[in-house]
Formats: sequence, C-alpha cells, structure tokens
Amino acid sequence: MKRNASAFWQGTGKEGNGHLTTQSSVLNKTQYSFNTRFADGIGTNPEELIAAAHAGCFTMKLSFGITGAGFTPGELETKCDITLDNGAITESHLTLRAVVAGIDATKFAELVADAEKNCPVSKLLNTKITVEYTLN
Repeated sequence: MKRNASAFWQGTGKEGNGHLTTQSSVLNKTQYSFNTRFADGIGTNPEELIAAAHAGCFTMKLSFGITGAGFTPGELETKCDITLDNGAITESHLTLRAVVAGIDATKFAELVADAEKNCPVSKLLNTKITVEYTLN
C-alpha cells in the first residue's frame, strides 16, 4: 500500500505561501505559510499534520492491541503535541484518555507501551516520544 500527498510553494520561505493536497482530498489545496507554521495564521503546517498522524496511528494501534488482548475499547481519545525547537522536531507527546471495561492497569500500561513503540508513525519519528494516560 502506498499513500501520497503533495505540496506546492511559491515565493520565499517567509513571504511565500503554498498549499497541501492529500490523495484522499481531505486536504485539497489547504493553505500553509510561514504564519501558519510559526505564528497564528489560518491554515495548516507540517507539525500539526505530524501530530494528527501520530495521534491517529497510536490510537488505532492501541485499539488493535486492546481487542487482541480480549477487551473492547469503549473510547480512546489521544492528543499529540509536537515540539519544534531550533528547526528540529524534538518531541512527540501523546495524552490519552481511555475507557476500557474490565482491563487491569498493568495490562493496559503494557498495551500503551506497545502502541507507543510499535505504531508505524512512532517507528518513523526519530525523536523523543512520551505518553501519559488516564484509564476509566
């Protein structure tokens, strides 16, 4: 399986602008610029997209793990904070809120650690990855 996206940029890094389009068209010429990346401009940026990808991938991997362990995930909600520092992504921090009936804390912690380490996006990122969670 292959997935793709494309970027178009015109102008300098600071004054220019561009757009991103994904294969699924969920993003279709979605605006990005210096201001959307480093200020509060309207549009998206690479770090926001990486955060969405990591949160989504981790959550789905965890769901498969919970199901494989014989439990049914009720709700899994993950927020991802990507830290960009001096031109490098230095951390991806995942904050998870989970509702999984009948699972004990030790087993859940094991499944979270597995998802953190083994989801495809975690494997791709060459940075510090941390997870904090609450289990209800």
